[in-house]
Amino acid sequence: MAPPKLMAMKNMEPKSSTCAILADRHSALAEGIRGLLETAFKTVYLVADTPSLREGTLRLHPALVVLDMSMGSHGSSRLVQEIGELSPATRVLILTVHDEATVARIALGAGAHGVVLKRCIGNDLMQAVDAVLQGDKYVSPEFGVSASVH
Repeated sequence: MAPPKLMAMKNMEPKSSTCAILADRHSALAEGIRGLLETAFKTVYLVADTPSLREGTLRLHPALVVLDMSMGSHGSSRLVQEIGELSPATRVLILTVHDEATVARIALGAGAHGVVLKRCIGNDLMQAVDAVLQGDKYVSPEFGVSASVH
């Protein structure tokens, strides 16, 4: 079953600093990630497409967007930039299966605040969330690069 689209949610609370948006097309994985995020946020919205992500970001101004790198027809770099334009205070954390250092550098260069390898979610996700919400950058150690390098 696919995650609900934000477009269909008419009763969203606007500009909540206690919410996060999780943008991932893989519903089984997204549900597990959502469970982790719910320990840190009052509300976690799931979206499975870029129009819903854009609308949700604009309407909710979430504290955090957790974005699967494969979202969007042009990749996540443009989406990260759009999120920054729609909601400048929103922090963006990228999830990816690609463990090349270049991937982390590109994501950070596009404006992401952190990059987590999907295979390391159990160990890294909540550390990354804490770091980016405190204004720091985070990169999964398995990338072998510093969060300050981009």
